[in-house]
Amino acid sequence: MVNQWGIQKFRTALLFITMLAVLAGCSSGNAANESDTASASGQDKVKKIIVGTGTQFPNVCFIDENGKLTGYDVELIREIDKRLPEYEFEFSTMEFKNLLLSLETKKIDLIAHQMEVNEERQAKFLFNDEAYNIFPNKIVVSEKNQDVKSIEDLKGKKLIVGATSNAAVLAEKWNAANGKAIDIVYSGAGEDTNTQIKTGRVAATISTQFAIDYQNKVVDAQLKTVGEALSNSKVYFILNKDEEELKTKIDEALKSIKEDGTLSKLSTEWLGADYTVEE
Repeated sequence: MVNQWGIQKFRTALLFITMLAVLAGCSSGNAANESDTASASGQDKVKKIIVGTGTQFPNVCFIDENGKLTGYDVELIREIDKRLPEYEFEFSTMEFKNLLLSLETKKIDLIAHQMEVNEERQAKFLFNDEAYNIFPNKIVVSEKNQDVKSIEDLKGKKLIVGATSNAAVLAEKWNAANGKAIDIVYSGAGEDTNTQIKTGRVAATISTQFAIDYQNKVVDAQLKTVGEALSNSKVYFILNKDEEELKTKIDEALKSIKEDGTLSKLSTEWLGADYTVEE
């Protein structure tokens, strides 16, 4: 009996040890699975992209009557955001003159503000490949102005442009080739270009037809475009030079947005016409 009792105790102990081993194995397996899940979750982590834009460009990037940031560039970024689930695009609004510096210091990752290519920008930054807007830049004067019919007629007169804008680059380039014949004035913060032209403090500015049409409609700016186009400009997003992967993804999204007609619809809705194709 003693021997049988001893054998029974031995079997019970062996069974207990076996159960512990099995439980330990299950626990280890669960830990491994949790580790794998966490690893997979880390790989699928969404990357946040800070998009710099403005609030003062009618129909492009502005605050509507409900206090919402909207416009062509803004809604296009939101459409790109829908098509790139691996990224989350978040807006940071600021004055136009601060956009390039904010990108250079990496306070933002991307600029969406009707940015055109020029040599200075190209030396520092990365432009995506797919243009999302194409429009002519023209001289803009008061509707009452009958003297200025082209940029040539601005010799000896004042032309107002935004500092660091592509309009400024166009004016400076023309001036450099023509003996600095135009007095270029750079608009300050909160300065109303329309009022400056209306009151005769300056003769002209440089802008696009869609922007002038909007201003005439909304604030009775009483402006008109004159002369030949100074440039038939293509508009792109600007990124830092180390953002090649993001640039590629944005271009892929833009291609699909163009192909399914969404870009044309956005342009017509916000700009009054399809400015996504060259005439």
